[in-house]
Amino acid sequence: MDAVREFLDPEVKWHGGDPSAPGACHNRAQAIEFMRHAIGRGTLGELVEIVGAGDRVVVIMRAASSSGEPAALSANLTTFRDGKAIEMVHFPDSADALVAAGVERPTSE
Repeated sequence: MDAVREFLDPEVKWHGGDPSAPGACHNRAQAIEFMRHAIGRGTLGELVEIVGAGDRVVVIMRAASSSGEPAALSANLTTFRDGKAIEMVHFPDSADALVAAGVERPTSE
């Protein structure tokens, strides 16, 4: 967690599109606490891919699954300023995060 703490701005925002929604994080301490709880519950999942998009990064994850079936991919679109994450927006569908970041992905035929 120390490494994560170092890249988060003290006033980082982490939310699902609405910074004022219940459960949104409004600072580094809240974001770290959210991550600690996710680790404790075993719901953090696994890192699948990181896609750079200028001053933003799309972090694609697969949630932990108890059913044995692979879970759907989700993503956080993280915006950086001066080397620190200032905002992380969660997208339940990783494709939506890539579109929001302006990253074009090849389509499968």
